[in-house]
Amino acid sequence: MTKFLNPSGVVKPFSKYSQVAMTPGNYRWVHISGQVGATPEGKLVEGFEEQARQTWHNIIGCLDAADMDVGNIVKVTHYITRPSDIAASREIRDEMLDGQTPTSTLVVVAALAHPALLVEIEVIAAKPDGGKSTKTAPAEKAPVAAAPKPATKSKGKR
Repeated sequence: MTKFLNPSGVVKPFSKYSQVAMTPGNYRWVHISGQVGATPEGKLVEGFEEQARQTWHNIIGCLDAADMDVGNIVKVTHYITRPSDIAASREIRDEMLDGQTPTSTLVVVAALAHPALLVEIEVIAAKPDGGKSTKTAPAEKAPVAAAPKPATKSKGKR
């Protein structure tokens, strides 16, 4: 299981996210490309809040296709074009993550790939791979191979 931390000795998060995510080695990782506020039909919705919500719906659809959900998100990177949308971005993220606090980065950029885009979000998620234990097991020693048996002669006396 991914463990999220906010260690003492580093700045506390500015909103609801974690500073550290630790995931064991037996997980399946999914990287979701930056999603934007366009519907499945390709229509870009208008306004920051509408685009942000549609962006999250697209992310959830991608997670679903990978047999995952928001509880599997390890890292979120938000790109927004207006500093005035920071508070709304955090509020919508918190709403859509339903209490989950993955690691998170929010960057204000001059522009995205299309002038009408106000937000783009990319996600990294991880889930236990195929029913293997999610607990981090102590390192095990590799089994020692049996020494090869000496070759035997097929003919002759010993």
